[in-house]
Amino acid sequence: MTQAAGATIRPRVEPGAERPAGRRWRPWEVLPPALLLALGTVLLLPGHGLWFDELFTAEVSRRSLGTIVSAVVQGRGTTSYLVDVPPSYNAPYYLVTWAWSALPGLGGDTSLRVLSLLAAAGGLALITRAVSRLAGTGTGVLAGVVVASSPLLLEQAVEARSYGLAVLATGGALLGLTRWLQDPPTGLVLFGLAGAGMGLAHWYAATVLAAFVLAALVLRGRRAVGPAVVGAVAVLPTVGLIVVNLLNGTGSRNAEHLRDTGGELAALAATAWAGGRGPALYLTVGLALVGAVRARGVRLVAVSWVLVPLALLMTAEQLRPVYHPRYLLVGLIGLGVLAAAGAWALPRKARGPATALLVGCSLVAAAPLADRGPRERSDDVVALLAQFHRAGEPVVAADQRSATGLDHYVRVAAPGLRPDVVLPPDDAPGSADRVWLVRRLIDGEPVPTDDDAVLIGAGLRMTEQWDFPAAKTDLVVQRWDRPGRS
Repeated sequence: MTQAAGATIRPRVEPGAERPAGRRWRPWEVLPPALLLALGTVLLLPGHGLWFDELFTAEVSRRSLGTIVSAVVQGRGTTSYLVDVPPSYNAPYYLVTWAWSALPGLGGDTSLRVLSLLAAAGGLALITRAVSRLAGTGTGVLAGVVVASSPLLLEQAVEARSYGLAVLATGGALLGLTRWLQDPPTGLVLFGLAGAGMGLAHWYAATVLAAFVLAALVLRGRRAVGPAVVGAVAVLPTVGLIVVNLLNGTGSRNAEHLRDTGGELAALAATAWAGGRGPALYLTVGLALVGAVRARGVRLVAVSWVLVPLALLMTAEQLRPVYHPRYLLVGLIGLGVLAAAGAWALPRKARGPATALLVGCSLVAAAPLADRGPRERSDDVVALLAQFHRAGEPVVAADQRSATGLDHYVRVAAPGLRPDVVLPPDDAPGSADRVWLVRRLIDGEPVPTDDDAVLIGAGLRMTEQWDFPAAKTDLVVQRWDRPGRS
C-alpha cells in the first residue's frame, strides 16, 4: 500500500510506551516530594536524639576518608568499642555521609537525617515523573502521594541511614527505564548509573533492578538487550561489595536481625507497608490487584516491581532467614505505585472516592509516627550526668550501645565529662569512691558485664538508678558508691 501524499505517518504505540504526560514537566508533579518533605519535617521537629544505628553513622562519618576505607577493607571497627562492628555493609553510604558532613555547617545530628529526607524526596520526584510519563500525570501524582504517605517510607526517610539514598537511586533507575521505553537508547546511562547506586545503597534494592530489567524484556523482547546488559553491569559493584564483606569476615554479621517468616513473607511485607493497619492493607492490596488488571502504561513495570523482589526473597528464604521490614522498602514502593494505578484505572465516578480512601488510609496509618517518642535517650543520659557528675568521678559505659551514645553526646554536648569517661574494653576502676555506670537494659534487666564484679569486689554498692526507656534501646544510669561516701 502506498502512503497518500501529504499524510502523516504515526508510529505504532506499544504497551508501556505511551507518553500521555509528554516530555514536559507538570507543576502538579511537585506535590508528592513536597508532601514528603512536609511530613518528614513534622517527624524531625521533636529533635529526639540519635539511636544506635544512626549513632554508628555519625561515628563513622566523622572519621577521615582513609580510616573509613581501611576499616571497610579490613573488616574492623573505627573505634575500640566498635572493633567488631565494621562499616562494611553500607560502606558507600558512609562515604556519602562523610562528604556531606564535610560541608560547612552540615556536621550535626539533624543534618544526617535531613540528607536522608532530601534523598528520599528527590527519589520520589523521579518516581512521580517516571510514572507520569508512562501512565499520565494523574496516575503519577497519585502514586507519588501514596508513596509519600506510607508509614514505612516515612519512618525510614527521617533516619540517618541509607534508605533515602536507595529511594533516590530507584527513582533514577525507573526514570532511565521510562526514557528508554519511550525513546531508545535514551535513558540507558541513567538506568545504569542509578541501578548501580540502588544495590550500593542497600543490597536488597538489587532485586528491584532485576524487576526493571525483566519489565524491559517483557515489553520489548529482543530489543531489550541494552537494558539487560546495562542492568547486569550495574549489579557488579554490589557483587563486589558483597565479596569484600565475605573476604573481610563480616559476611553474615547482621543475620541475627533477620527472621524466618514461615512462608508469610509477602503478607508480612504488605502489612509493614500499611503500618500494620487493616483498612490501609486491604485497600492497598485490593487496588493493586485492580492495577495489575486494568492499569495502562505502568502496569507491567509495577507488577514486576512488586512480584520479582518478593519471589527472589521468598526463594532465598528457603535457605536462610531474609526478612526485615525496612530491608524490603524499595521493593514495596512498587506496591504503592500499583495501588495508585489501580485507583486511577477505576471508572471515573469511583476514581475520586478510591483515591481519597487510599490516601486517607495511608495518612491515618502514618499518623502515630508524629507522636512517637525517642528511639534512644543517650542525649538525656549525658544531660543527667552533666548535671550531677563531679570532676574525678569515672563515667563508665558498660556495653557497646551505651558506649556509642555516651561517646557521641559527650563529644557534642558535654565535653567537660571527657576526662572521666571510660569506654570498652576498659572496665570500671575499682579505686574510685563513686562511679557512674551507663548500661543497656534487655527485658528490663541490665546486660551483664565485668563491671559489676569489679565494683562489687572493690566494695562499692549501687545507691541510685535512673531509667531512660525508649522505643529502640532502654538505657539506665547507675550510681555506685563506696559505703560511707556522702
